[in-house]
Amino acid sequence: MKMPTFPESRHPLVSALSHHSDHDLLTLLQRHPHVGKYFVAIFCRYAPIVYTLISHSVRSSVQANYLFAVTWRHIYYELGGLDLHESSTEQQPFTLQNWLINITAVCINRVELPPVEAIHYSLQKASPPLWCYLEQSLDRLQPLHRLIILMAQTFHWSETRIAAYLQAEGETFTIQAVRKQLQEAYQQLEEVLPEDIRLIYLGELSESSDLIESSDLAESSDLMGDRLKERRFALNPLEPVFE
Repeated sequence: MKMPTFPESRHPLVSALSHHSDHDLLTLLQRHPHVGKYFVAIFCRYAPIVYTLISHSVRSSVQANYLFAVTWRHIYYELGGLDLHESSTEQQPFTLQNWLINITAVCINRVELPPVEAIHYSLQKASPPLWCYLEQSLDRLQPLHRLIILMAQTFHWSETRIAAYLQAEGETFTIQAVRKQLQEAYQQLEEVLPEDIRLIYLGELSESSDLIESSDLAESSDLMGDRLKERRFALNPLEPVFE
């Protein structure tokens, strides 16, 4: 399989961290959990190794990309509590690279891969770090905003269908009300997404707070929605990850 490219590695916020050791990046990530660039730097440094291991274990590039994303999601949540010193011995120092290889092996052996036709994740549209932080940011939204974003983005439901679903659940939402809630949800999602992640992956969206202040809310949230629609940022939340 052809090794994918990761343009984020060339972003100034990420390339400026290239001289840091693994220990430094891990320490910075744990001390500043709301800053995304440290995880992105670790991802860019070790993505080739992880992808190579995964590509040798599956035949389909679609499944490889899916497993690659799921593996990095698992890595992301494990890094917060990782202590390299505690895991080291005098005979065998524990390195981040060895730990990542072990975690990758665990995911290769334990993740239940869906059939190719059931996978809708696109590595080109949503690099694993972006997906991780968007998923984390979605969890911070109020339930209604999270629900309608998932229906609009993951399931591609129209505002009419979303309104019909909510009405069937006993909510009195018109199409116009759904549109307004969706706009507010995109704005809230942008606000909770780390600023450096917006800069690295969404570019000009880092300036969208100015757009919100100087233009109609619908225009700014439509911009957010358009950028998110270019990236498949959420795997099916109902899919089991591990057996």
